[in-house]
Amino acid sequence: MDAVTDLTNSLENRLRDRLGAAALMRLRAGESVFWPDPDVLAADEALAPAPTATELAAPAPATASATGAATATTPATAAAAAAARAPSQYPVLGAADIADATERLRRFAPYLALVFPETERTLGVIESPVVAVPSLQQRLSESLNLSGVSADAAAPSPDRASAGHAGASMASAGTIDRTQTGRAQLSSTQPGMSLPGTPLPGNLWLKLDSRLPISGSIKARGGIYEVLRHAESLALDAGMITTRDDYRRFADPAFTEFFARHSVSVGSTGNLGLSIGIMAAKLGFSTTVHMSADARQWKKDRLRHDGVEVLEYEGDYSTAVAAGRERAQGDPLAHFIDDENSPSLFLGYAVAAHRIKAQFEALDVVIDEEHPLFLHLPCGVGGGPGGITFGAKHAFGDAVHCVFVEPARSPSMLLGLASSLDDQIDVHAAGLDNVTAADGLACARPSGFVAHTVRHLVDACATVPDAHMFELLALLHDSEGIDIEPSSTVGIDSFVRLASLPADDPYRLRMRLTDERMARATHVAWATGGSMVPAAEMAAYIARGR
Repeated sequence: MDAVTDLTNSLENRLRDRLGAAALMRLRAGESVFWPDPDVLAADEALAPAPTATELAAPAPATASATGAATATTPATAAAAAAARAPSQYPVLGAADIADATERLRRFAPYLALVFPETERTLGVIESPVVAVPSLQQRLSESLNLSGVSADAAAPSPDRASAGHAGASMASAGTIDRTQTGRAQLSSTQPGMSLPGTPLPGNLWLKLDSRLPISGSIKARGGIYEVLRHAESLALDAGMITTRDDYRRFADPAFTEFFARHSVSVGSTGNLGLSIGIMAAKLGFSTTVHMSADARQWKKDRLRHDGVEVLEYEGDYSTAVAAGRERAQGDPLAHFIDDENSPSLFLGYAVAAHRIKAQFEALDVVIDEEHPLFLHLPCGVGGGPGGITFGAKHAFGDAVHCVFVEPARSPSMLLGLASSLDDQIDVHAAGLDNVTAADGLACARPSGFVAHTVRHLVDACATVPDAHMFELLALLHDSEGIDIEPSSTVGIDSFVRLASLPADDPYRLRMRLTDERMARATHVAWATGGSMVPAAEMAAYIARGR
């Protein structure tokens, strides 16, 4: 079966079964879809180490049902739990790897504070604020407009339902209506959603990675971390430093001259290339960024200004990655940072979850199963949201629920997870063109490594049309005075959809999300970029949204 180029009958049936016929139709039309993933497992099951052959052969233990009563694990859920831990071609990561990444960033903090003055205030820690946005939440509640018809949904299988893992329950389409004054109103076809003016339950926050120092996007986490990890490895192997030394030495001429003999390269739609290019050039590496046609011109200009070689390709993100990977092969002094398969990038993002936990503790925001946390994460190839999800499940356990949100014409992770094909399917197979204003999320094919690693950790996937992103961007600007990239707004849409679900929705029942728990919930829409967007371009975004 050539799943990459054609939807065969078996794949068509698989997606229809998992998504529902109406949702699959809307997906192909580039409309909004919200798909609760029936494969999500309890955190301790999904994060458990790979079992031995003896453990795999042992009888399935009893588990607790959604009501708390002990029930025998069904064959379906036993197989899912085993699959979540089974050995694979991908590296197996754990809490120790996150701790190692955290410690490495601590060692480099004095160096970062030295060479990037914007990090002096945080002592070299690359971190962003998390802020409540009550005015935005109020405006969202006021503009929510119920119109449309019932969404078709896939029915749960008996095994999933009995184990508390009912099948996909809801996939809703959404549009934007305008009043006579031109004000944007959210429109949804999901029956039972909150009526206009009804307060959306819980509390909405923004995680402003758009204000991360150095490169102004979430990619400052994974991209900068991988470059630092590579530089440290080279310096340690060369005997130039030990982990007990003062890492400000990395700014010495001897180090920059040493790194100049080595090269770093990456394929990118924009923000990852910006983060890696700035950091690698600062250390002294010969740096090349392979950029796809949909990358913004100002990002290319900024990289060239910093002495980075930028190579442009007519194709999409995957084309740029393949070209970069091929060029680096065979050169022992070249390090290609592979966004599709890099554990280092993934772990750089994972550190963020433990930091946001500390931020909420400092703010006296309680996160537990009675006060659930929802993370609404923009998703492209998957490294950023995947790493954050992995870290969040280690930090919060079952108190956190993660949603991946993609452009409606680039839902690569949704297709990869729903089909169980991971990176062996791309959006063109579903008749989509991968053309989106959300350039950082324009990925036709998801990361196989990420899809495999987080398959049983993600609560849901959602899609958002481009036009809606600009509406939300303008609404955020007008209500809170906060400006972010179009791609960063998709988590806000996910919040509205999830917070509007009725109490009897199968997803809420499966996750035991009672009205009381939803009222106490904390929602974080992860704003992944925007502070480096030129003022004229941001003004054009806002005008388009209005």
